Amino acid sequence: MTSKSVFVAGHRGLVGGAVVRELRQAGYSTVLTRTRSELDLADSAAVRAFFEAERPARVIVAAARVGGIKANFESPVEFLLDNLKIQNNLIESAHRSGVEKLLFLGSSCIYPKFASQPIPESALLTGALEPTNEAYAIAKITGIKLCQAYAREYGDRFISAMPTNLYGPGDNFDLGTSHVLPALIRKVHEAKVSGAPEVSVWGSGTPRREFLYVDDLARACRFLLEEYDSPEIVNIGVGEDVTIRELAELIGDILDYHGRLVFDASKPDGTPRKLLDVSRIQSMGWRARVPLAEGIRQTYAWYVENLA
Repeated sequence: MTSKSVFVAGHRGLVGGAVVRELRQAGYSTVLTRTRSELDLADSAAVRAFFEAERPARVIVAAARVGGIKANFESPVEFLLDNLKIQNNLIESAHRSGVEKLLFLGSSCIYPKFASQPIPESALLTGALEPTNEAYAIAKITGIKLCQAYAREYGDRFISAMPTNLYGPGDNFDLGTSHVLPALIRKVHEAKVSGAPEVSVWGSGTPRREFLYVDDLARACRFLLEEYDSPEIVNIGVGEDVTIRELAELIGDILDYHGRLVFDASKPDGTPRKLLDVSRIQSMGWRARVPLAEGIRQTYAWYVENLA
């Protein structure tokens, strides 16, 4: 058991909730959390006051405004400004209050649209971003660079990790703002229940994506918090990808849906492929454990129990 306090910013989200579970199961006795009504992370004075009062030893920045292609494309101002405010306030206040270690969670969308595959950490800022989530990506790149700047200028132990596409219990299943995997689970489930003969899937079905179960990410966050000190970013993923068509077919099989999948090529595909090179974190001894099919089963079970 460790008595060092850890503040998990964004504990009600998919990632933050999994991180809190992981830390408590691992014996962390003081895991600090605040709801949005208790602490508005976009309010710099409020964040500064919280850090001065609580003095957390460690911080995990899992708070962010997130969404799928549709939400990112329609609200670039909000995705850029909200994320900049949240992360700037947390990182600056962590420095001011003497936090001993901070883990900033970025996203695989920070990498160029046409980066070589699998994408190494060195691909950052080597090409143009995917336009549909450019605002979110720029905010995350700014967070990475701010952490590296504090490390270089002040010697702060501020590290950054880039997870691949995430899913799991507690995911967002709102069809207007969700990512592809939970959206497909909901669509296929509702089609099965209603007896609908087909399910419409955004895009051509050809893009390839990597999916990491959120509890695996939470294990990686604890691992990095305890074992990693370099300001160089580190990818977190499974090292394997599937096409969106294969994903939709797998979800159909797991949910026992026998209708047709109709791919709407008039909708954007996004980046053609996004597979992370995870050799850096694997060389340190960490690997993902949960296979995609098993993760989908667990996510679907949670959806049926809590939302369906």
